[in-house]
Amino acid sequence: MSATERRLPFYLGIDLGGTNVKSGVVDDEGRSLSSVSIETHAARGPEAGVATLAEAGRLAVEASGLSWDDIAAVGLGTPGTMDIAGGMLLEPPNLPGWNNFPVRDRLAALLKKPTVLQNDANAAAYGEFWVGAGKGVSSLVLFTLGTGVGGGIVEQGKIIEGRHSHGAEVGHMIIQMENGRQCGCGGYGHLEAYASATALVKRAVEALERADEETALRRHLAAGTLTARSINEESLAGDPLASRLMRETAHYLAVGAVCLMHLIDPDIILFGGGMSSAGPEFIGLIREGVRRMAFPLPAAKTIIDYATLGGDAGYIGAAGCARMAFGERSTG
Repeated sequence: MSATERRLPFYLGIDLGGTNVKSGVVDDEGRSLSSVSIETHAARGPEAGVATLAEAGRLAVEASGLSWDDIAAVGLGTPGTMDIAGGMLLEPPNLPGWNNFPVRDRLAALLKKPTVLQNDANAAAYGEFWVGAGKGVSSLVLFTLGTGVGGGIVEQGKIIEGRHSHGAEVGHMIIQMENGRQCGCGGYGHLEAYASATALVKRAVEALERADEETALRRHLAAGTLTARSINEESLAGDPLASRLMRETAHYLAVGAVCLMHLIDPDIILFGGGMSSAGPEFIGLIREGVRRMAFPLPAAKTIIDYATLGGDAGYIGAAGCARMAFGERSTG
């Protein structure tokens, strides 16, 4: 992107994961100038971890061709429970020793820039709203599908954080009241316990233990290659058990989507994360389930689709959160 195409001011977005940190510089219209990914080294603890965040940020600025003075503000997206306004991580999964850690202020001190903290799924939802599949709509719901089920809600351009920074925990909506599966959080009957990639594999193993039917999934189980991706691939190849498992997963996600349609009536509901690469048949099954269960008008009008920013949604959305929080009030 040439200097004339770049729109001031510029923002740095950082997306913290348990394995990798992804960061990038974004201009005022949401266009990415750079992106880098480095290992988190989460087990080294929070002080070493925040130094890694700062290094990821510096590398992204260097890759953008800008100077540090060009960066107006920083947005950080992280997983787990947090106090967004206070800038504190409370109990982040996969980040041992980071409990009750003031990550926002520590990062701001290292980078010497105004910094805002946001839930990673909220940040991804804002990225899709700003420049992704939801660009131009008023309200958006994003389901992030991976080892868990995360989510974010944007309404009239604002992220629904909730009073206690726990808004839009869509994976923990209860979809099964009686004899529900146990979720990773310890609760029962949550959407995540049925529709995440982890849950899909678990349901496949249980089905293989119960049945003697011939299925390619049995070979994957023996070879150690039974994953959400391989289940979807075998479904597309016509394997009956894999197809049934994918239909069930689509049904569970449709239930979650309908709950949110009836609650907030959004313009668009998006599905992102690893399972969003499942293809047109899978999203088609979700749409069919929504049409079957939702009120007729929202069922006909609400857009159901995949997210489009992929792995860039987190840092782009985090940069967008910095833009929302500080805007032109920020200075180098």
